[in-house]
Amino acid sequence: MGCCESSFLRGHDSDHKINHNGNNNNNNNSSSRLPQASNGPAQPSYGTDSLGAAAGGVPYFSEFSLAELKAATNNFSSDFIVSESGEKAPNVVYKGRLQNDTNRRWIAIKKFAKLAWPNPKQFADEAWGVGKLRHKRVANLIGYCCDGDERLLVAEYMPNDTLAKHLFHWENQTIEWAMRLRVALFIAEALDYCSSEGRPLYHDLNAYRVLFDENGDPRLSCFGLMKNSRDGKSYSTNLAYTPPEYLRNGRVTPESVIFSFGTVLLDLLSGKHIPPSHALDMIRGKNILLLMDSHLEGNFSTEEATVVFDLASRCLQYEPRERPNTKDLVATLAPLQNKSDVPSYVMLGIPKHEEGPPTPQHPLSPMGDACSRMDLTAIHQILVMTHYKDDEGTNELSFQEWTQQMRDMLEARKRGDVAFRDKDFKTAIECYSQFIDVGTMVSPTVYARRSLCHLLCDQPDAALRDAMQAQCVYPDWSTAFYMQAVALAKLDMHKDAADMLNEAAALEEKKQRGGKGS
Repeated sequence: MGCCESSFLRGHDSDHKINHNGNNNNNNNSSSRLPQASNGPAQPSYGTDSLGAAAGGVPYFSEFSLAELKAATNNFSSDFIVSESGEKAPNVVYKGRLQNDTNRRWIAIKKFAKLAWPNPKQFADEAWGVGKLRHKRVANLIGYCCDGDERLLVAEYMPNDTLAKHLFHWENQTIEWAMRLRVALFIAEALDYCSSEGRPLYHDLNAYRVLFDENGDPRLSCFGLMKNSRDGKSYSTNLAYTPPEYLRNGRVTPESVIFSFGTVLLDLLSGKHIPPSHALDMIRGKNILLLMDSHLEGNFSTEEATVVFDLASRCLQYEPRERPNTKDLVATLAPLQNKSDVPSYVMLGIPKHEEGPPTPQHPLSPMGDACSRMDLTAIHQILVMTHYKDDEGTNELSFQEWTQQMRDMLEARKRGDVAFRDKDFKTAIECYSQFIDVGTMVSPTVYARRSLCHLLCDQPDAALRDAMQAQCVYPDWSTAFYMQAVALAKLDMHKDAADMLNEAAALEEKKQRGGKGS
């Protein structure tokens, strides 16, 4: 790489896709990748990862080999089970990590019971139908596997539990009212999107089907868009929560999904799983406040709650034709939203997710390991201990250059070093800036240190500029690349961060083999 050229400035081949099928079938070439849909907010593309998706986007739908999914789950170890019922669930869900994916992203894998889908073509056709969907409100399906009797679905992994867990089994805090309204709207938007894309049927919609992503935003599980078996039941819940028409004829209709959405609204309002018939009796009797979740301690709008109760009542009508459609759901719930500037993870009381750059293929030094983990404290300790040994040979000063200005510049750097050591990062930025602005002497270490100070002050753009300047001064210095990797990750440019981390590790490996660089 040339001096000052960062990989995030280089062009990428955005059409590059790697065949993800681990076997020798020929049906998974150009036709086995679906283009990424544009539903939801547009996402910048800085290249593609090994799953063939735009950086930060949803991977293209593809067929996986059973060997890949076994490797991702340690041979379907019970330690990787995330199903609410554990191994007792009829179709167990595992989390796993793809071994040949550059980002080593987490995935969710639903393993169907033996012979649930005896015809592999029917299963594959259903999976491809759901796999076409791409939306920010859905935990999207990214692949499937048909191998012998095995039938598996692969989806985006949602790390922050289910609505059922947050509503019924919470530990630290209950879900606040504004967040409950957000959940209702987001799931209504997901259903409306699926309906508009020709997939209006959702099987067994309930609080366990609502998942929370890394940012705490609620998403609809894609698994409910397919039945648990080709000829199996569409509802596994208690009959009291099942749409009446399903009890009559065993068929799921779009109106049945609306009925189930009404039961989810009751869950959000009451904090309990109340049978719809009981709730409707209380609503008709104007006992709305008695139905409200007592854990809210009155912190909700009675007017808003009344609107939601009215919507739930309409969803739970006995006659399917009297229920609203998905667009009605969105239109009713959208005006109720408030706290739109508050992130979901704040309202849920969960930590903010920060994704570090993926682990590179080369072995990592302590500096590389700290950067891959986004451990700014460890990076600080390493830079303090390294001091200025990496600056050797980057400056050759004549006797005439030892002026008073030079002495003042070195004094500014010294003050910056003290502030850096003492973790006074704003002062360190000021002092190092004085040193840099004089320009008589250049120091890659000063740029690296100021880059870290900017990161610790939540200024990733400035941090990236300094790390790139350190590379300009010392083109083969691995620390400059590592600092760029951390800054890029902070800027959510994870593909470019991974590239930079790999380049840094390669430079270190080259040095260990006796080449130049550090």
